[in-house]
Amino acid sequence: MLSVCAGGLGWPLAGLAKDQDDSLFGLRPTTTTWRVTSETWKLPNNEKMGMVGGNLLFDVADNVKLGLASYGAVRGERGGFITLGMTGEVQQRLSPSLLGHVGLFVGAGSGRSSLALAGGGLMVRSDVGLIYEAGRYGKLGFGVSHVRFPSGSISTTQPYLLYEYSFNSLLGNGWDRGASGGSASAAPFGMASNAQEFSLVARSYRIPSSVVQDGGQPQHHSMQLLGVEWLSYLDDRWFLKLEAEGAVGGKSNGYMQILAGGGYRLPLTSSTAIKLHAAAGPAGGGNVDTGGGLLLDAGISLQQKLTQRTALELSVGELRAPSKSFKAQSVALKLNYQFGLPAATSATVPWSALDGFDSVPLRLRTVTQNYLKNSPNWRSSNVDQSVGNLGMQVDYFVSPNWFLTGQALAAYSGKAGGYMTGLVGAGGQLPVSDRWFVEGEALLGAAGGGGLAMGGGLVGQANASLGYRLSKSLSVMATAGHMSALRGDFKAKVVGVSLAYQFTGLAEK
Repeated sequence: MLSVCAGGLGWPLAGLAKDQDDSLFGLRPTTTTWRVTSETWKLPNNEKMGMVGGNLLFDVADNVKLGLASYGAVRGERGGFITLGMTGEVQQRLSPSLLGHVGLFVGAGSGRSSLALAGGGLMVRSDVGLIYEAGRYGKLGFGVSHVRFPSGSISTTQPYLLYEYSFNSLLGNGWDRGASGGSASAAPFGMASNAQEFSLVARSYRIPSSVVQDGGQPQHHSMQLLGVEWLSYLDDRWFLKLEAEGAVGGKSNGYMQILAGGGYRLPLTSSTAIKLHAAAGPAGGGNVDTGGGLLLDAGISLQQKLTQRTALELSVGELRAPSKSFKAQSVALKLNYQFGLPAATSATVPWSALDGFDSVPLRLRTVTQNYLKNSPNWRSSNVDQSVGNLGMQVDYFVSPNWFLTGQALAAYSGKAGGYMTGLVGAGGQLPVSDRWFVEGEALLGAAGGGGLAMGGGLVGQANASLGYRLSKSLSVMATAGHMSALRGDFKAKVVGVSLAYQFTGLAEK
């Protein structure tokens, strides 16, 4: 990692109105917001579908927020209907404790729906609402949203409720690859650190014989999944968690789950601990009978530290869909990476207080990828039509030339609504000039849905990209590659374009 220096990080986010002299004395935090919404969509033929939304928003200017969002079904009969994309909003203060806002989401996905219902998968959601600030307990709100799938038949307007909680993050605009050493002067007291844990997850479900698919046929007796998990510790014992996983084996390709919850970590020795957890969220697809989509999960884990930052975790548990027959016993193996983030307030943080943290070069890409036919049986219908996908990719640069990466995409065109993929991997970057660079990357993960012939769901993808730096924080990239199912007929050429935002985070040394 690169070390923090007083002149190296720049300003928190592009577009923020800052006093230029601030950067000489410290780093001004960026307000970050977790939001959960609940609403009920009205579908054709008087069908209703209860949706929950999750948003991560960053203040990028006065009264303007941008971020990522996902919506998933938890009530009705279409479990597995999940979308993801980008969101933004403009806010206006109406009183000391009341805010008004107007928002827009553009994303892709669906699942467990007819082609006429969601079309290619492109989703547009606009909303207007009010938010009441309830102090340290967060914010409550309500409003009206309109959801439309332009190539499908979903067009619905409904009220919604929301809860959100805001905190402060220390983010630097762009990278300073030449930064080295600490700040000019040491502080008598450094910043506190919030413990975090990121995990790669390999999971297996053992499914009872009583479970049936959503069409009534017997469910396959097992399912294998790959995914990621993020834990944020509230103190030295209690934590919040978010996980996302997709099927890679067990004849249920297209199955996906996004679960949020919390738990408790009990140390047994200095290097061994037991964890208890409970979580819930939207799940379905792959003909798995999750009913409306709500999945409940609980379990226990044994965690063994390997190094100062890494640990291995064995987890067992049970999960079930309360509205339908799906249930399973779960066994998972997790590779944990543990780190600390600075506990920032709204005040500017002096550079001297950041001596205990290293800078972490990160990149967020907004991605479009098109799949082009490279096998006669690559999809079950519309075999000569390409599939357009929309999503995001996050890169962590472990050195100036090497990065770890993860991406999540969903179909928005090509009559493949319901297709989604989540991949992780690694890549390398080689500068060609001050502004031009080339990259290569290899990824592995889960994919399914939309009639694409993914077999069990395990896929691999290799990409080569040409990039151009517009500024120290923004780049555009053109990508060409190849993607194939490891146990299926799917093979496709990949062409894509992405807009990349480079920024710097901070992690405890």
